[in-house]
Amino acid sequence: MIKGFGGVFWRTKNLEVTTKWYSEVLKIEMEGWNGTVVKPELGNETVFSFFTENDSYFPTEQQVMLNFQVHDLDEMIKHLEQIGVPLAKEKESSEFGKFVWIEDPDGRLVELWEK
Repeated sequence: MIKGFGGVFWRTKNLEVTTKWYSEVLKIEMEGWNGTVVKPELGNETVFSFFTENDSYFPTEQQVMLNFQVHDLDEMIKHLEQIGVPLAKEKESSEFGKFVWIEDPDGRLVELWEK
């Protein structure tokens, strides 16, 4: 029945700052309606997963974590270093891929993933 995700929506303390941050840091081309349409690429996948309330994978006070797939995580890390965005957690590798975490202006942990 489900065809795919229709969107990700959330509230922010400062719309202008948050929109600008996602545009500059993650290179998401934000449009005048404070959002964008992300079109899937071949080989891209969206994971839908639950965590227990006390799971420590991401902060327990954060109900939802965004995860963005990237083409080249090392290139992304260089970009983050160049613009002064620190990693919230160091790069990790597992059978699922390579991951780093950064925080957005509202303090949300955001995961970047290279499969």
